[in-house]
Amino acid sequence: FQSAEQPLLGQFSVSGNTLGITLALTFVTLPFVVRTLQPVLADIPREVEEAAACLGARPLQVVRHVLLPALLPAWLTGFALAFARGVGEYGSVIFIAGNMPMKTEILPLLIMVKLDQYDYAGATAIGVLMLVVAFILLLAINLLQRRIARS
Repeated sequence: FQSAEQPLLGQFSVSGNTLGITLALTFVTLPFVVRTLQPVLADIPREVEEAAACLGARPLQVVRHVLLPALLPAWLTGFALAFARGVGEYGSVIFIAGNMPMKTEILPLLIMVKLDQYDYAGATAIGVLMLVVAFILLLAINLLQRRIARS
């Protein structure tokens, strides 16, 4: 007899661990990255890749020297959007996180716990911390994109 909490032999559980949270956030945020990369990929002329290949570039060199420089700003933008969505995600992660202290706690859930305990100052502090981190990351990504555009 096996309890419902123990996974069957040979299977693993993603509920209540970091892998589950990562998978949930990946499925929720991946569309942001795809939607920013897709138009850039569509705008890169096929002739540029063919010219690089005609000049002797191997496929890996074409990706590294032709495609990646064009995709980097869009990838950074997609990452910023995905990260912003992931930081504030509550709905899909709440069922998977498990809220184990110092292991699978997520900030939106901590805010809800603080609000349920009528600790408005604590909830506000966590929200302000999330806001400051988001601003710092947006500033860093903006500066990085500016540096890439200059070179």
